[in-house]
Amino acid sequence: MAEKLTFDLVSPERKLLSADVDFVTVPGTEGTFGVGPGHVPLMSTLRPGVLDVEGDGAKRFFVRGGFAEITAEGLTILAERAIDLDDLDAAALDQEIKDAKEDVADAKSDDVRDLAAEHLAGLEELRTSL
Repeated sequence: MAEKLTFDLVSPERKLLSADVDFVTVPGTEGTFGVGPGHVPLMSTLRPGVLDVEGDGAKRFFVRGGFAEITAEGLTILAERAIDLDDLDAAALDQEIKDAKEDVADAKSDDVRDLAAEHLAGLEELRTSL
């Protein structure tokens, strides 16, 4: 049997995946990198993008912010935000983007506008990843 990589994907809300997989493609801030069994130890911050997991079945997640930690035990992704792309409703996302644009336009202060713009940018990054 081929060697597997122990992989965990965790967001603040919940653990999205814990499995033995073949390979994971990670969107690091210094560039996209792949992790397989026996990878050297490494820490990296994440940029917004798609995390591809290959194993018994392929899985794709959108991640935004966080860290990747590779140890002798495996790979752990601690994401600020992680969404299973299989669960994503494109029409609902488009409506959320429309609402976020209105929030930016309606903001009464710079602080509120900055927060709304950051939220909108995250939604648009997610839409681009689809």
